[in-house]
Amino acid sequence: MPVLAAIDCGTNSTRLLISDGGRAIERRMVITRLGRGVDATGRLDPDAIERTIEVLREYQGLIDEHGVERTRIVATSAVRDASNAEDFFAAASAVVGARPELLSGVEEGALGFAGATAELDLGDGPFLVIDIGGGSTECMVGTDHVEEVRSFDLGCVRLTEKHFEHDPPAPEELSNAIAEATSWFDDLVREVPAVTTARTVVGLAGTISTVASVEIGLAEWDRDVIHHYRLSREAIEDVFRTLATESLADRLHSPGLEPARADVIVGGCCALVAFVRRLGIEEVLVSESDILDGLIASLEP
Repeated sequence: MPVLAAIDCGTNSTRLLISDGGRAIERRMVITRLGRGVDATGRLDPDAIERTIEVLREYQGLIDEHGVERTRIVATSAVRDASNAEDFFAAASAVVGARPELLSGVEEGALGFAGATAELDLGDGPFLVIDIGGGSTECMVGTDHVEEVRSFDLGCVRLTEKHFEHDPPAPEELSNAIAEATSWFDDLVREVPAVTTARTVVGLAGTISTVASVEIGLAEWDRDVIHHYRLSREAIEDVFRTLATESLADRLHSPGLEPARADVIVGGCCALVAFVRRLGIEEVLVSESDILDGLIASLEP
């Protein structure tokens, strides 16, 4: 089987998956915060670009080491919104040897759905998949294939930069962030009524995995423990209350919380809390298979 690689240059993190015939050889994730400040300035910060390029250099070394035959590299929300996206494309192309694909929100959602549902029993469908990223959130519905995708300008970095000025966030700041997220999910319910009747809700990306990790109290990250963990609404609310009332300095010591996520996790929690409240969801199945796995599948013969 050919060795394949996928790279996702997201708003908050840059991630790599190298796979050989369905077996993950490497999974890497580094918080690079490519989208820092994009919502306010409309531009990618040069330092953020350089942080991401340094990680891509490391990833390219792994790609070469493993003899990867085909690579697919994509960029998402932050780059979609940036007027100087070409600066990033040129620098990334020089390192990886291929120009990153700029995915639309719909394309991003479809790939995430494919990755998240590949291992699931179709009898547990239809599935509602939510991917809370740094700059955008995608919601997808379907069973054996994605039927509806909606992408919103809503994410842990975007909500944090827009609403939070105090440490910890003031109650009205939290309320405003949740209200904004809820308005997006109002649109979702109105436009895609099927989201309210999905049999299984699947959650992707760093915010949801981190909430699960904090709920479990993981001392060290363990994909096998997080993958397909059933996260209850009660647990989501409990983790949110805990993290939202802690200062950043205290949050940094929370078991299960990666320090690099500590400054934006409350924003992500606001999006997640708004989602389960607005749709009346009692349980989210956490998936560590996501857009990277969808990208790998798209490269397979």
